[in-house]
Amino acid sequence: MNGKHITKLGFERKAIGLALAAAKAREGAGVERGAILYELKSVQADPAAYLAGGVYAELATELSEQNALSEIKKGAALLPSPLPYAVWGADLIEPGARAQMDVAMRLPITRAGALMPDAHVGYGLPIGGVLAAENAVIPYGVGVDIGCSMRLSVFAMQPDALKLEEAKILLLKHTRFGAGVAFDKRERGDHAVLHETTWDDQPILGHLFEKAAAQIGSSGSGNHFAEFGTLTLGAADLGLEAGEYLALLSHSGSRGFGAQVAGHFTNLAERLHPNIDPAAKKLAWLSLDSEEGQAYWQAMNLAGRYALANHELIHARLARALGVNVLASVHNSHNLAWKQQVDGQELIVHRKGATPAAAGQLGLIPGSMADPGFVVRGRGHADALESASHGAGRQLGRKAAASKLVKKEVAAYLKERGVTLMGGGIDEAPQAYKRIEDVIAHQSDLVDVVAQFMPRVVRMDSGSEDI
Repeated sequence: MNGKHITKLGFERKAIGLALAAAKAREGAGVERGAILYELKSVQADPAAYLAGGVYAELATELSEQNALSEIKKGAALLPSPLPYAVWGADLIEPGARAQMDVAMRLPITRAGALMPDAHVGYGLPIGGVLAAENAVIPYGVGVDIGCSMRLSVFAMQPDALKLEEAKILLLKHTRFGAGVAFDKRERGDHAVLHETTWDDQPILGHLFEKAAAQIGSSGSGNHFAEFGTLTLGAADLGLEAGEYLALLSHSGSRGFGAQVAGHFTNLAERLHPNIDPAAKKLAWLSLDSEEGQAYWQAMNLAGRYALANHELIHARLARALGVNVLASVHNSHNLAWKQQVDGQELIVHRKGATPAAAGQLGLIPGSMADPGFVVRGRGHADALESASHGAGRQLGRKAAASKLVKKEVAAYLKERGVTLMGGGIDEAPQAYKRIEDVIAHQSDLVDVVAQFMPRVVRMDSGSEDI
């Protein structure tokens, strides 16, 4: 008897080892293979009949537990109370985000979680939520903008060497923002991600290829941006000497391609869990043992690579236009799921608006259009699932910001800080966000600050009302 015989019977995970041990014991007692396989099928069909004792008792116990968990998952019943999870910056986090995280921590697939200090309400999992699930992925645990990410390029130029008008012209010529916006065919960039065979593996990927190809190298609306500014490095790091440098910081994602992937698989997950508790509807998941789960995992990772490719093209285009070398570069995704070891077990760690912060890992935590951003190095905090915030986090929703904030006051805030803005709606005003300094202060045990970036010329999509 070997593992292949056991696997063919349909045993999974821990049950395989227990079944093999029992089979070996029966072989040692002189029982033939055919009879042992018949016995194993009987235990599999009715584990309760073997719980009282004997060589199959331990296997029967494991199978009974697996069956009970499977029934919970089929009915999508939530745990009676949330699993415990760590929270950073609790005084900065609105009750709605805590309530959403509490629901996520009651999912039968959840094993661990954490909430970052920039957290606020999102769809399903809150923005700033980190959730570790066993063998399952939650499309809305990743988010609509799959692979949304940051990139910083440090140039071989002093900050004041780039004049204001030249910076504006460069951003206007070499970036594109907005829903459905793209470069025309003559200006369109190319990237290795567009030549992957992955696009041929699923009908939805093939269907979305032309959209992705048309929009590559561009950015979406909302809080996406590209900005020139001053990077201040207090001590030698990033392969650079201490000092000030001209830098480019961008925030962008997977455009319409990623959004449609997210919508498609979220709808699929909801259909597969018709009895899910209404409170957790937007947290419907896909098992990674299923064809649907594997399809999403493939599409999600492709969207993540595509998002990073958008940044690479933006930065390469602007570096060429400046005619300077890139001295250092930092990037990270903050809307993705990763396979990660947690307490010795491989789990699927969802970071929805959270920066990976393993020990020594570089990352970017931006502020608002007129506030500093930070290059950070992770400290690998286990309770945070090796994560940190992804930005300042909203303190006013878009509608609230549009109705409460005064355009004149926002413009004065930008002027006071010497920031020139192109595009950008009142719903993206700095006052709509938490103070980045407060957010950073609440996670000093999660990351160390390496450098500070201060925006000077910012380009965004136009919002509901330009500032």
